Amino acid sequence: MYLYIAPSLPDINHLQKAPLEKPLQIYTKDNILIAEFGEKLSIPVQYANIPPNLIHAFLAAEDSSFFEHNGVSFKGLGRVATETLGGAYQTGGSTITMQVAKNYYLSPERTLRRKLTEIFLARKIEQNLSKQDIFTLYVNKIFLGKNAYGIQAAARIYYNKTLDQLTLAEMAMIAGLPKAPSKYNPVANPERALERRNWILGRMLQLGYIQQSQYEAAIAEPIQLQLRNRKVLTKYPYLAELVRQELVSKLGNNIMNSGLKVYTTVNSHRQEIAEEAVRKGLEAYDRRHGWRGAEAHDKPLKDFFTIANMYPAKVTKVNNSSFEAILKDGKTVTVPW
Repeated sequence: MYLYIAPSLPDINHLQKAPLEKPLQIYTKDNILIAEFGEKLSIPVQYANIPPNLIHAFLAAEDSSFFEHNGVSFKGLGRVATETLGGAYQTGGSTITMQVAKNYYLSPERTLRRKLTEIFLARKIEQNLSKQDIFTLYVNKIFLGKNAYGIQAAARIYYNKTLDQLTLAEMAMIAGLPKAPSKYNPVANPERALERRNWILGRMLQLGYIQQSQYEAAIAEPIQLQLRNRKVLTKYPYLAELVRQELVSKLGNNIMNSGLKVYTTVNSHRQEIAEEAVRKGLEAYDRRHGWRGAEAHDKPLKDFFTIANMYPAKVTKVNNSSFEAILKDGKTVTVPW
């Protein structure tokens, strides 16, 4: 079987050069980020910068014998073979190395041939890369829910922290996500996520990675998400959209998650002056033509946008020399005339 599959195995030299999922970023000539397009986020990290407790959390959750085995778990493979032949393929049985092979090279199909390819490729990876390199590839590529690819992106999205700022409980929570990013997601399924987190902390204690006091403190810690809004407030929306459309027309939609940084020839200071001139010109034009009636009747304020210094408001009362209105945030204001 190996002789049959071996010729189709990919070149391992390309593994460390594989592209990661990153948004397209648009910059001005003077290096100001004005827009970000694409939903997926990956922030690569070096092995030396991964906290030991986070490494141990992943080992406890996914592959406690990672630094001892040769890339394959024969116990797990026996279970997979039994399930596959019996038509009830339920578990993975994959080591971290096998998951690297699957995430970088293989499709998600569940067949015996693909599993064998995964095994042979894992052995090839182990023969060519160090354990540290393999682990780094794994934690940089693994999908962890909420469009986060890799541990550093997950720390940013779920907790708005860097890796070294995470608590032990938060590390265990992130380490629990690869098995089922939706099922154990702390946003969508906090109870299941907490159960998974606590199980991993128990495994860390059992394996001697942490002390009893650390375990008890982490177990007692509630889920404290600080979800980060990744939406970049586009500074110059028309300029940014013009660049995006041009890139998509020439390079296709895949450019959106390419991680490219595109620098325009536009100076941000001059663009600011130009946009301010347009805004003032439009406001002056609008004022010269007078009031043209209400924009809408009984339409919710959330459907309207704030434009320059013009705020959508619902007039609730008209007085002799002023009127009262409600803004989008619910605040009531009195405007004199």
